[in-house]
Amino acid sequence: MTQQNTCDVLIKNALVFDGSGNAPVTEDLAILNGKVLKRGANLQFESVGETVDATGMWLTPGLLDIHTHLDLEVEVNPGLGEAVRHGTTTVLLGNCSLGVAFGSQEKNGESPIVDCFTRVENMPKKVLRQCIEKITWDNTADYMDHFSDLPLGPNVAAFVPNSMLRIEVMGTNDSISRPSTDAEKKQMQTIMSDCMSQGYMGLSTDQIVFHYMANEPNKNKRIPTHFAEDDELRPMLEIVRKKGGIWQTNPDGEKMVRTLKRFFWSCARFRRKPLKISALTAVDFVSIPGVWKKMLKLGRVINSKLLGGKIHFQALGGGFRMFSDGMISPVFEELESTREIIACEVDQPEERQKLFNDPGWLARFDADWKRMTATDVDLTKLGGNKDAATFQMDFEKMYFSDCAVPSWNGDSLATVMRRLAKFHASGGKEGAKDAAEAEEFAKFPPETDDQKEFWLQGMRLYDMGFRWWFDVANLDEDIVEEILFDPNALPGFNDSGAHLTNLSFYDGNLGTLRIAQKRGDMRVAHAVHRLTREAAEFFNLDVGSIEPGAQADIVLINPEELKKHDMNDSRQKIYHDLFGQDVLVNRTDGVVEQVYIKGVRVWEDGSTYTPALGTQTLGRALRANA
Repeated sequence: MTQQNTCDVLIKNALVFDGSGNAPVTEDLAILNGKVLKRGANLQFESVGETVDATGMWLTPGLLDIHTHLDLEVEVNPGLGEAVRHGTTTVLLGNCSLGVAFGSQEKNGESPIVDCFTRVENMPKKVLRQCIEKITWDNTADYMDHFSDLPLGPNVAAFVPNSMLRIEVMGTNDSISRPSTDAEKKQMQTIMSDCMSQGYMGLSTDQIVFHYMANEPNKNKRIPTHFAEDDELRPMLEIVRKKGGIWQTNPDGEKMVRTLKRFFWSCARFRRKPLKISALTAVDFVSIPGVWKKMLKLGRVINSKLLGGKIHFQALGGGFRMFSDGMISPVFEELESTREIIACEVDQPEERQKLFNDPGWLARFDADWKRMTATDVDLTKLGGNKDAATFQMDFEKMYFSDCAVPSWNGDSLATVMRRLAKFHASGGKEGAKDAAEAEEFAKFPPETDDQKEFWLQGMRLYDMGFRWWFDVANLDEDIVEEILFDPNALPGFNDSGAHLTNLSFYDGNLGTLRIAQKRGDMRVAHAVHRLTREAAEFFNLDVGSIEPGAQADIVLINPEELKKHDMNDSRQKIYHDLFGQDVLVNRTDGVVEQVYIKGVRVWEDGSTYTPALGTQTLGRALRANA
């Protein structure tokens, strides 16, 4: 029997969105030896290993997650099931200047990975140390090679992380205290050139002003990439430009003029070719309404025929909801007093309690509270507004979830405060929902009817158990849709693996597909193109296609279940056995029916991992620019 007469898997009667953006067609797809063998109507083979009836299902190429922080989890959990179950078959690592491409970099008592990842990505040190124990390489070439020894689920691609590069060349302390020397700049350029030849996508940097180191004596210092000046970055980025690679970056809210200047480095005018830039992020911030329009307009200018740039702003396919464990949340890194709370070790609540009761800290917090409750402020000004915090405390829009006081769950902080005030006004006879809440209210003295005092007493009583959430961005789905399909944005930002108990957007790509679904099949075809082939081509990766000969990374989606998808409702906090702690994940069972990586099914029946995930090497390290 010839090879042409046999296949391993035959998927029949699916509505196929092939990633090209063309109208879908109902057809069959055959897989042989991990690759797409053939597509077409009513395919016939003499021998078929398995036939899958996909009637009523959508078939798409595997989806790309273009912004993750799964660098460490992949070492202890290479199947990356939390991403795969939502149709993701390729993840991009090394974002925001952070990664493990240079190994653990532990020497002279320093632990750079712990120092950089802990606060920036809200990852407990004990979790990070588990992952560091798995690191066996100490150079960028071996890092790319080591993936072939892991039972990878999804494919992985990597950026050169600028913070870790500075540490590699300069050492931790010097990397956050001084400019690089000419010799160090040359060494960085050599490393960057080597990395581009090794298949790295490009360079990632970070300028978000909330990102601080986590180890003494540097807890008041931002991560190393913030200290890289133009004369250090520019030569490395010219290497990236020459190779057709990508610069992944984000704005500096305190230095917007410099940020704008750097974004214009993308322009091809006078430089023969553009520097491709993938920037965070085009979302409709509640605190800065309309800023997304300015970002996309900037993209249109840079990408114009006159300037010839190639920049996009990453976009999220749904609501941006952030959870906070007491005061442990990225938004509180902005202010001095709240930053002191986050700088305390997560497993040392007594250190936070000292601050909550310290007169000096309380005076500093009082000043910051005024910034968090300012009125009539304009946060869109270049350089920010020094009198107002980016996150404004609005108790009407902050909701308890999984809180230490169960009766508060689902209520806004303002609602609970109104009951507390009634409790105090009635001498404890009215206001409380039940006896248990009355017992808790008794712990709040009358002065805590004031918002600031209520907040502080909640911190003293419950610390991280004072858990709540608020919506940061993307409340208007019409605006989200406009962003997702703007040519100067690119969907696929999910931030998977970051902020373990604060954020969870693993299913952001499904959100994009559901929004597209409302407009019909051609809109879905456009969305699939953006989430697969367009993203793959931008990042120079050999994925996103289901043409014959391509690796068979394939997703089957139930469109009727997709209509019910809601990113906010899909979030759950679960106990992660490998990490030994709770994490926030998404559960969209039923929407993604099956996922194949290298022709092997790793997710089935809309709800179950197969034994292959995490035990067989299916995904691969993608070599960009090859």
